[in-house]
Amino acid sequence: MQKLKKRWGIESNLQLFFILVVFAVTGSASVYVAKPFLELLQIKPSSFPEAWWGQGAYWTLRILLIFPFYQLLLLLFGWVFGQFRFFWNFEKKMLQRTGLGRIFNRH
Repeated sequence: MQKLKKRWGIESNLQLFFILVVFAVTGSASVYVAKPFLELLQIKPSSFPEAWWGQGAYWTLRILLIFPFYQLLLLLFGWVFGQFRFFWNFEKKMLQRTGLGRIFNRH
């Protein structure tokens, strides 16, 4: 745990605990939120053809929706647990690594 604390610049074990809780809760919540969102848009597995790629298309869409929900929920839960600054910096790094960093590099 010391390596992780040093890498993330964390001082206390309590802060590390909160950060790990936020990661766990966010992962579960983003998967949970994606299904009702698709249902709100009236997109269901039965909306896709019964061909072999139909279910794959539905799950690909659902997984693609999980990514933005994860980003938003990470900041929300980070704020709730008092770790918003850590997760804001974490988000910026993650988005830069995925090629979306130019959002934050506007001059």
